[in-house]
Amino acid sequence: MRQEGAAALATLDAMKLPLLTAAVLGALLLSGCAAGSPTSSVSEPVEISTDAASTADDGCAGIAVVADFGILDAPAVDVCVDSDQAVLASEAIATAGITTEGNADYGDAVVCRVDGRPAADETVTVDGQEPFIEPCSSMSPAYAFWAIWVKPAADAEWGFAMEGLETLKAEPGQSIGLVYTTGTGTDPQPPTVE
Repeated sequence: MRQEGAAALATLDAMKLPLLTAAVLGALLLSGCAAGSPTSSVSEPVEISTDAASTADDGCAGIAVVADFGILDAPAVDVCVDSDQAVLASEAIATAGITTEGNADYGDAVVCRVDGRPAADETVTVDGQEPFIEPCSSMSPAYAFWAIWVKPAADAEWGFAMEGLETLKAEPGQSIGLVYTTGTGTDPQPPTVE
């Protein structure tokens, strides 16, 4: 009887970590997608600049910023942003010369356009789907959207960001990627520009 009780307790203890991990990930996802303006504290301005001669491929010592436009037929962006401290992803992306636009429902918590793409009058055609025009009034369709990716180190793998550009922070040596993702959304499509 004691062995059965000990086994049951061990099983419960083994379940705690996955449940805690799921709860933390859920909270992060909700915090990145919450509607309205995020509360922020006033902080000292961070001076960052771009190093036009350096790209992510060159071993960026700052923050590498890449944008992969996928089917939108625009040249990829690959810029190294000089920074010696952590900055908001939105600041690094703006410093790289990339503009982003959120949507009417969620503001800048989601990305609807990058450098004006897809344009408000641009027909987007995804294999197996009806062509559409992105109005940025609500969430983009699950088969055509901008995904935010992060890479914690030059030799690491890309992973989905768990929060939006206005709260996501990047540190020197890390990378931020914006990818126009098409298809079912279940197949990861990390940046192809590195």
